Amino acid sequence: MNSTEQFKANRNDYVGLFLLVMSTIAFEILLTRIFSVTMWYHFAFMAISIAMFGMTIGAMIVYFKPKLFINQNIRQWLLACALCLAITIVTSFVVHSSMPFFTTQQTDVIIRTLTITYLVVAVPFVFSGIAVCLALTKFPAQLGKLYATDLTGASFGCLIIIPLLGIVDGPTAILVVATLAAAAAFFFARGQQSKKLELLSLSVLGILFIASIGNWVLAKNQEQFFRINWTQNSQGSIPAYEKWNCFSRITVEGDPNEMHRPFAWGLSSTWPEDKKVSELILSIDGLAWTMLTGFDGDWRTIDYLKYDVTNLAHKLRSNARVLVVGVGGGRDILSALAFKQKSVEGVEINNDILNTLTKVYGPYTGHLDCYPQVKLINDEARSYIASSKEKFDIIEISLVDTFAASAAGAFILSENSLYTVQAWKTFLNHLSPRGVLSVTRWYVGDNPSELYRLESLTVESLLKLGIRNPRQHIIIVAQMGASNGGRCGAGVATLLVSKEPFSKEDIDAAVKFAHTQKFGILLSPETALKPMFADLANPELREKLLLDYPANISPTTDDNPFFFYFLKPTDVFKGAIWMTKGTFYDSAVRILSYLTIIVLTLTFLCILVPLLLQARQNSLKEAGPLLLYFSCIGLGFMFIEISQMQRLILFLGHPTYGLSVVLFTLLLGSGIGSFFTSVRRNANQKMYFCALLILLCLFGALTPTIITALGAGSLQVRIVASIAIMLPLGFFMGMCFPIGMQIANERASNLTPWLWGVNGATSVCASVLAMVIAINAGIAASFWSGAICYLLAFAAFLWLNRQTEQSGTAHSGS
Repeated sequence: MNSTEQFKANRNDYVGLFLLVMSTIAFEILLTRIFSVTMWYHFAFMAISIAMFGMTIGAMIVYFKPKLFINQNIRQWLLACALCLAITIVTSFVVHSSMPFFTTQQTDVIIRTLTITYLVVAVPFVFSGIAVCLALTKFPAQLGKLYATDLTGASFGCLIIIPLLGIVDGPTAILVVATLAAAAAFFFARGQQSKKLELLSLSVLGILFIASIGNWVLAKNQEQFFRINWTQNSQGSIPAYEKWNCFSRITVEGDPNEMHRPFAWGLSSTWPEDKKVSELILSIDGLAWTMLTGFDGDWRTIDYLKYDVTNLAHKLRSNARVLVVGVGGGRDILSALAFKQKSVEGVEINNDILNTLTKVYGPYTGHLDCYPQVKLINDEARSYIASSKEKFDIIEISLVDTFAASAAGAFILSENSLYTVQAWKTFLNHLSPRGVLSVTRWYVGDNPSELYRLESLTVESLLKLGIRNPRQHIIIVAQMGASNGGRCGAGVATLLVSKEPFSKEDIDAAVKFAHTQKFGILLSPETALKPMFADLANPELREKLLLDYPANISPTTDDNPFFFYFLKPTDVFKGAIWMTKGTFYDSAVRILSYLTIIVLTLTFLCILVPLLLQARQNSLKEAGPLLLYFSCIGLGFMFIEISQMQRLILFLGHPTYGLSVVLFTLLLGSGIGSFFTSVRRNANQKMYFCALLILLCLFGALTPTIITALGAGSLQVRIVASIAIMLPLGFFMGMCFPIGMQIANERASNLTPWLWGVNGATSVCASVLAMVIAINAGIAASFWSGAICYLLAFAAFLWLNRQTEQSGTAHSGS
C-alpha cells in the first residue's frame, strides 16, 4: 500500500476545509465594505486583489518548503493555519482600522500607507492559501472532491455576508467570520483525534463566539469594544446612530437643538443669513452624506428649498407627478411637498436609509411617509422605473452616488447604472408628454468635464430616441460657486431634459429663476455660457469635439458605464493621468494608479521572481505547456469573473449584489464541475473544453440581450436569471483546474504547488488588468479576453496530450 492510499482526507477534513474557505471568502467580501468606510469608495476592488495575492503567497510557501509539509504533519498544519487565520482576521482588521488614511497626504506617504495596508490585510489570506494548497495537493486521490468542497465553501461564503450585515455591524461581522475560521480549526483537530488540540481550538472558538455576541449586544447602544477607529480623513467618533448593511454604513450625527444656516450644495446666495434651520448629518460610509431636516409641519421653515438650483424643475412643472431617485435624507421629498406637487414617489435601494428617515428619526423629520401624496419604495431605481406602467412629470436625480462606495471611483465595484444611455432612454420613455428629467451634478468652472459628459450623455440619449435637434430639449442652470460648504471652488448644475422641445414659457421661467437667485444659465435653446455647451448639443459638431477634447467625455453605456472616469486610453502614456486635477476624482485616479503599480510590483517581486528563480534551479524546460495552461485558466477565470461582476452590478443595481451573486454562482458551478471530473475521470476531456468554448461564445453573444430583456423584472427575477445563465459557465470552468492538476500529478507531482502559485499570480494580475481593459475598451472586451485565455488553455491542453502520446509511443517503441 503506497503513501497516497494510506493518506486520505476524512469527513472532518472536508468540513474543516469547507468552513475555512467559507470564512476566507466572507472576509474578502466583507473587506469591500470595510475599505469603503476606512479609506475611500474606490478601494473596494482592492479586496479581491489582496485575497488572491495572499493565497498565492501561501501556495508558494508550500512549494518552496516541501520538507516542512510532509504527510505525517499535514493535519497539524491545517489546524495551525485555521487558527492563525482566525486570529489574523481580527488582528489585521485592528491594525488596518487604526491607520489613518488621508488622501491629502504626500504621495510617498500615501504609497507607504497603501503598501502597508495591502501587506497587513494579506496575512490572513496567506494562512488560508497554505491550508487550501495543502488540502488540494496532499490528497491527490480525492482532488476533485476536495476542490469541489473548496469551491462550494467559497460560494456559501459569498452568501452569508448579505444577511450577516443585516443583523450585526461590520466589526462584529469580522468577529463572526473569525469564529467560522476557528470552527474550521476545531474540525481539523477532530480529524487528528487529539483531545488537547480539540480543547485548544474549542477555546479559541468559544472566545471569538462570546466576543461576537458581546460586541453585537453592546453595538445596539454604540458601546461596542471592537470598532473602527479611523474613517475616511477623520478619526472615528461615536455617532448618535449607526447601522450597517451590505450596502453601506449609515451614521447620524449632530445636535437636533442646534440651529444653523441650511446646508445645500445649490443654495442661492440670496437666502438671508439670519434664517436658520435644524439639521442632522446622515452619512453613508463616512464621506457620502446628506441632511436630515427637522420638520414640524410648518412649511415656512423649509422655504429655503425654493432657493435651491436642484429644484428648478418644480418651477417649470406644477401640480406634477414626481419620482425621486435616491431618497437619502428626504430633502427632495420635502421639496416636492414644499412646491405642492400632486404626488411624489421616492425610490431608495437602501432600506436602512428609509428606516432611518421614517422610523428611527421619523418624529424629527416629520414622518414624511405619512403624507397621503408620498410613496416611498425600497427598490433599485432603474429597474423600478423600467417596470412601472406610469408616466411622470418630473424624474429627479440629485447628486445620487456622489461619494458612496457604489459610485465615483470608475473602477471595479464602482460602476453606475443610472448614468448610461440605456438608462436614460428608460427614464425619458417614462416621462409624460411635457415631463422633464432633472439631473444635478457638480460644476467646476475651469474644468467642467463632468458636466460636459452629462450633456454628451443627454444628447446621445435624445438622438437614440429620434430627436434631431437635441438643444431644443435641454436647459442647464448652475449655482456658479458653492455658497455653503463648497469644495474646490465648485458649484452644482441642474440639467433639465424633455422629450418635447422646451416652450418659450419654460425658457423664460428658467431665466427668471436664474436671474432672481443669481444662478447662471449654462445652456438653453436660446443661449450658451460657453461655445462648448452649444457645440456639444449640435449633432454635426459633437463627434469631433468628443475626439478633440482632452478628457474622455463620450457618453457612457451599459458596456462602459464608468461615468466618473475621464481619461482616454492613450492618456496614461502621455502623463495625462494628472489631467483630472481640479475635479473631485483626481485623487481617485492618482491613488488608484499608485495602487495598481503596488499590486503589480508586489506580485512580480513576491510571486513571479521567486517562481522564475526556482524554475531556473530545477530546469523546468518541460513545464512550458503546464505553465501556459495554468496561467491561462488563472487569467481567464478572473477576466470572466470581474467582467460579470461589472455587468451584474448594473443588472442587479448594487456592487454587493453583483459581487455576491457572481462569486456564489461561478464558485458553486465550478465546485459541481470539479466534483463531476472526480467521478468521471476517464471521460473525454476534450469534449469538456469544446463545450466550454461554445458556451463562452453563446454567453458573450446572448447575455447583453437577456439582461436588457429582463431589466424591468424584480430583484428576485434578476438574481435567478443571473444564476441560471452563469451556473453552466461555472460548471465547465470548474473542470479546468482539476483536469490540469491531474495531468500535473501524473507528469511532475512536485510542481503542483508551483503551478498553483502561477495560477494565483496570474489571477492577481488579471484582477487589475480586467479593470484596465473594461474602463478603456468596455466590459465585453474584458469578457472576450477571458474567452481567448481559455482558448489558449485548450491549446496548451492539446499540447500536453500530444506530449503524452509521443512519450507513450517512444516508451512502447523501446
